[in-house]
Order: sequence, then C-alpha cells, then structure tokens
Amino acid sequence: MCVPCFFTVSTAEVGVVERFGKFSRMVQPGLGCVICPMEQLVGRLSFRVQQLDVRVETKTLDNVFITTVVSVQYQILREKVYEAFYALTNPTQQITAHVYDVMRSQLPTLELDAVFEAKEELALAVKNALSETMNQYGYQILQALITDLDPDQRVKNAMNEINSSKRLKFAVAERSEGDKILQVKSAEAEAEAKYLSGVGVAKQRKAIVDGLKSSIVDFSDGVKGSSTKDVMDLLLLTQYFDMVKDVGQANHCKTTFVPSSRSVGDEIRGSLIQAEAAK
Repeated sequence: MCVPCFFTVSTAEVGVVERFGKFSRMVQPGLGCVICPMEQLVGRLSFRVQQLDVRVETKTLDNVFITTVVSVQYQILREKVYEAFYALTNPTQQITAHVYDVMRSQLPTLELDAVFEAKEELALAVKNALSETMNQYGYQILQALITDLDPDQRVKNAMNEINSSKRLKFAVAERSEGDKILQVKSAEAEAEAKYLSGVGVAKQRKAIVDGLKSSIVDFSDGVKGSSTKDVMDLLLLTQYFDMVKDVGQANHCKTTFVPSSRSVGDEIRGSLIQAEAAK
C-alpha cells in the first residue's frame, strides 16, 4: 500500500529523495511529498556559509611547538549538490585532513618569528589546497583564516623577556645620551661662568689699581714731605683694618685674634687663647 508523506524544506536548503535506495530527485524549499515506502527523504543540505575551526599542533624550524587555529569557511555549490551529498561520507573530516597536511608541511620550514609574519601566505596555501580538492566534491572554499598562533607558555615568556631586555637596553642608551648632553652643557656653562668670573676679577683688580694710583697721587700732592712708601704703608694699613672688620662681621665669627706678639711668651699666650676659643 502506497501512502503519500509530506515534509517541508527550509529556505537555503535542498532535500535529497531516493526511490528504492536509488537517487531520485532534489526537493526545493517549501512543501514536499514522497510516496512511502517507495520513496524516502534521505537528507538535507544547506547552502548557508559554514565554518570549521581546525586546531593544529606542530613545531617550527627552530623546534618550537606551536598550536594554530585555522578557520575554514565553505559553502555547497548549488550545481553540485549530488556530488556534495554522495561523494563524501564526512566532508568536515576531509577538510580537517587537508588543513593538517598543509600546516604540517609549511610550518616546519619557518622559524617562530617568521610564522607570525607569514600568516597570510599560510592561509592562502590552505585555501588553494582545499579549493583544488573540494571543488570536485561540490564544496566551495570561501576563505581560510589563521585566527590563532599559540606557542608554548614558556616560549611566550622568553619572547616577552627578550623584548623587555631590548626596550630596557634602548632606554638605558637614551638615558646615557641624555646624561652626556647634560654633562656637556654643564661643563660649557661652568667654563663660561669661570671666564666671566675671571673677566670680573680682572676688571675689579684694574679698578683697585687705578684707585690706588689716584689715591697715591692725591695724597702726595696734598701732604708735603710724604714719600711714596709712606702713602703705600697707609693704604695697606687701611685695607688691613677693613679686612679685619669684614671678618669680624661674619655670622660664624665669634672671636677675632689680631697678632701683636713682642716675645715668645706673647706668642704662647696667644696660641693658648686661640685653642681655648676653638673648643
């Protein structure tokens, strides 16, 4: 007895109907019907874009084990639905095998640093290898993306330490260069200050000499019978008393000793008084 059986096929899908175990027809989206038990809906295929994430672990040229995640985006070709349904038992397993083959043949030829720089080339190699194989089975490879490169944690720690050391070395070099510039500028400023100080001292001494010269001339002209030696002794004595006055006015000065020894006893007494004042 034959009984009609109804079913529905969603949008972006296609149903596969067999009659007595042999392919009969494709059923488009909407309401469908099969004659049971002669016909049977054996499966559905989706035309939506699908993604398969494949995790591959292998080692690089410098013997560093690294785990990569390859995301393959694929879609069934509408004109090859028959091949897509009947040619492969497990299409995701087939795609995974090709990804393993490509990654484990490419990564061992690259060092770890080069792997990170060659992501685009590796992804393109995976896509080309899959497209060449899977198109004949009714699958279109839209994109292959390397979404993660994860070396061993100890390797990552070592890489971070290397980068940190390089940055620290650069910082030390820059700091040293800055200290060098500061020292050079400080030396230049000190040299300029000493030069200006010397110029000032020279001008001061010249002014003093000119003043003394004028004083000697005026005193000689004003005091009859005075010699040049008398004038010089008077000027030196005046400067001596000015010096004693300045020393006595200093904040840290408590006692000023003026030497006036006439005998050995006076010298001994003066030395004892000075020693007592220094305590």
